[in-house]
Amino acid sequence: MAIERFPVEAGHVMLFARAVGDPNPVYFDPSSDGARSMGGLIAPPTFTMAGQQFDGDGVRPRPGVAWFGSGRDSSGGERATTGALHAEQHFKYHRPLRVGDVLTATLRDGDTWSKESNRGGKLVFSEHITDYFDEGGELVVTARMIRVITERPVTPEG
Repeated sequence: MAIERFPVEAGHVMLFARAVGDPNPVYFDPSSDGARSMGGLIAPPTFTMAGQQFDGDGVRPRPGVAWFGSGRDSSGGERATTGALHAEQHFKYHRPLRVGDVLTATLRDGDTWSKESNRGGKLVFSEHITDYFDEGGELVVTARMIRVITERPVTPEG
């Protein structure tokens, strides 16, 4: 994922904080002690995940374009299953992510490793690292996602 422009907007931050159930006023009240001490409104810790809505890889629907989506029936036909699972997500903040920042993001691969599992066979883990930069080129957030691919489907029986 390479995001060319990801604006951190007050309304988006407020709605994201509401969606994750975080009532901290540092996300919506610029006169709060927290916002004043942080130099303005800031975004919640996992907010950069909302950046997926600004990329062009099919995460969000577009008029006239088939999309797999999250409904019972997709409009995009059959989707191949890969056996890939989301295993972990980590965020490292190099400075607070503030309302008014405009980010760009670049994706890079991290480490890959494997281990054996009784239920899934060989498990292959891979890191995918996204670096978020502000308009001045300063690194603001590093997000590290770990994905695992199973050799065979995992069943309740093992």
